[in-house]
Amino acid sequence: MSNIDRIADEYVADFVAAHPTFATGLGDPSQDDKWDDFSPEGFAADTERTRRLIADLEALEPADERERAAKEATLERVRLEVERYDAGDLYLELNVLGSPLHGMRQMFDLMPRDTEEAVANIAARLLAFPEAVQQVTASFRAEAEAGRVAARLQVDEVAKHCDNWNGANGDDFWRNLVDGLTVDGGEPSQELREKLVKGAAAAREATASFAEFLRTELAPKAPAKDAVGRERYQRASRFFIGEEIDLEETYAWGWQELARIEAEMDATAERIKPGATVDEAIEYLDAQPSQNMADKHAFRDWMQELAESTIADMADKHFDIPEPVRAIDCNLAPTEDGAIYYTSPAEDFSRPGAMWWSVPSGQELFSKWRERTTVYHEGVPGHHLQIGQTIYRRELLNRFQRTMMFCSGHAEGWALYSERLMEELGYYDDDPAGKLGMLDGQAMRAARVIVDIGLHCEFAIPEDNPFGWRPGEQWDAEKMFEFMRAHCRVEDDMLQFECNRYLGWAGQAPSYKVGERLWMQARADYESRKGSEFSLKQFHTDALNLGAMGLGPFADALKRL
Repeated sequence: MSNIDRIADEYVADFVAAHPTFATGLGDPSQDDKWDDFSPEGFAADTERTRRLIADLEALEPADERERAAKEATLERVRLEVERYDAGDLYLELNVLGSPLHGMRQMFDLMPRDTEEAVANIAARLLAFPEAVQQVTASFRAEAEAGRVAARLQVDEVAKHCDNWNGANGDDFWRNLVDGLTVDGGEPSQELREKLVKGAAAAREATASFAEFLRTELAPKAPAKDAVGRERYQRASRFFIGEEIDLEETYAWGWQELARIEAEMDATAERIKPGATVDEAIEYLDAQPSQNMADKHAFRDWMQELAESTIADMADKHFDIPEPVRAIDCNLAPTEDGAIYYTSPAEDFSRPGAMWWSVPSGQELFSKWRERTTVYHEGVPGHHLQIGQTIYRRELLNRFQRTMMFCSGHAEGWALYSERLMEELGYYDDDPAGKLGMLDGQAMRAARVIVDIGLHCEFAIPEDNPFGWRPGEQWDAEKMFEFMRAHCRVEDDMLQFECNRYLGWAGQAPSYKVGERLWMQARADYESRKGSEFSLKQFHTDALNLGAMGLGPFADALKRL
């Protein structure tokens, strides 16, 4: 083991010891009865640990290209973490998709529950939930005392999510969690059952307490303005993309890219129903029984079947897919927050990678033509292949690279690239409906490049924008929704959630489309250098074998292959 790998692995071991939830994510149940230290002191200790890692890595010279890529990629990520901490960006982690409470709730989805010890861990973690929430509260209170509070909309919406987990929407997460637990197929012992019930009540009360804190203490201090400003936005953009981009150029590109995609949607609608507009083609598809389902459980089964058949079809043909990565789960999330997300496999693959769909309350139509591309995005060749293969490549990547290195632009850019790749490989040749779904998703990702950069950096709407829409005006939340409504075909509730997400997680949403753009640029550069020896399959192998990293270090490392 090289010194770089040794230092990286030692850092992971120390991090795991201090972060029981991270251990749970890795599939290590040894600390499943505990929580991380979410207090201000806990975050400070994490940062000091990371500063030491930076110093240790900066003192080492790589022995070969593999070590060089590992060192550059790691330093880019961890330096940014420290920079964001020093700049006081912690308060921005209170938003509709990324708050600590969301992460804590999701831990229970990943925990084993098939043995008495596993169920006892759930009970213990539930009972410890109030103390962890108190620490989260202390951290946000400290940020507020320093004058740093998330926008009022995010504070209010996270409070509503807490209400819903507690049953405000008629579905109590905590009760459902403990009621569904068994031990070896039977009921838990009376003693364990009592602990579970007590723990659920404690977690419910702590969640209500956090919602109360948000409403009565944080909300009065929260700014009404959603925009974070250019300085914070540039830093967030670098963090999510892993490369510094020209914000003005990217903003202008977003407008042109959306217009290009919508022209392609017009042509695809013509294939579905000659003479139809895009909206008329969608209305036609939504009326086809073969394209739609009314039961979310049946739709989950369809997604599972599609994910598995795609893996079987692509393995050994388009991608080298390791055997453990060929298993995937498609799940309905136990909440209705309105998100689709992926969770990685356990480090030893004892728990497979999984896509989760948190179906919004009230959604009754589930369209195959819309979501085929989502399965490719979340499954193979998207997140599941990329993340699963990274965890698998022990011979190429150290433990930090396999388990802690993450960049949204690299991951989401690859997943969006994967959606387009499926068209390139012919998977939509006889399926214009599925292609329209893919393009509709692409249009949403392009539109949010525009609204995210435009609103948070306070750019004017271009006078010469290709849609002639509100030229010269300034962005606000209402215009964001109006623009997204005009260019996206999703239900209003889901679209409002999406807009709330952009308003509260500055810089994250553009990482998909900008990430895809940078992946395409890296591929074009690779193809140009390889010339007649270019192989698409080899490009994918070389690129994925580098592991996750910021897109700046990724492009540099790929050029050296």
